[in-house]
Amino acid sequence: MPNQISLLSRDGETLTVEREIIQMSLLVKDMLEDGDDEDDDTPVIPVPNVDAETLQNIVEYCEHHHNNPADEIERPLRNKLEDVLSDWDLRFLNKLDQTMLLQVIMAANYMNIKDLLDLTCAKISSNLKDKTPEYIKELFGISSDFTEEELERIKKQNNWVEQQQPNIL
Repeated sequence: MPNQISLLSRDGETLTVEREIIQMSLLVKDMLEDGDDEDDDTPVIPVPNVDAETLQNIVEYCEHHHNNPADEIERPLRNKLEDVLSDWDLRFLNKLDQTMLLQVIMAANYMNIKDLLDLTCAKISSNLKDKTPEYIKELFGISSDFTEEELERIKKQNNWVEQQQPNIL
């Protein structure tokens, strides 16, 4: 059985990685188990939903964590992300811009890498904490499906949300 495999990205680039490392991806692990390991060639696993740059970030994460399991992230996240993550995970997340972070989330979900998906979703959750709906819509490029009249009616029906809540603590 070959020690290395090649991952073929959506944009046609090939990334060679050790079999043991990339088997953190349950998608890849299942594909390898279903494949024919009899030959000595390096198997090529297509990853059509992931571009090369995103795949490189995923491999970097897997290389670090394959023998160094990630810490479990509390749910819901009550503390600052900096208080619950390792220094390496913080550096990894901080080097990803918003677009790449979202691409890594989608790729981790597609490739079934639970720890990476949890980590990147925690980062998004942390970024969105205490943000307004308007900010979040702008950040993700979400436009409203409602007309101005419908929005006004919804606001009037739900004005209790905007009211100051008494401090009971």
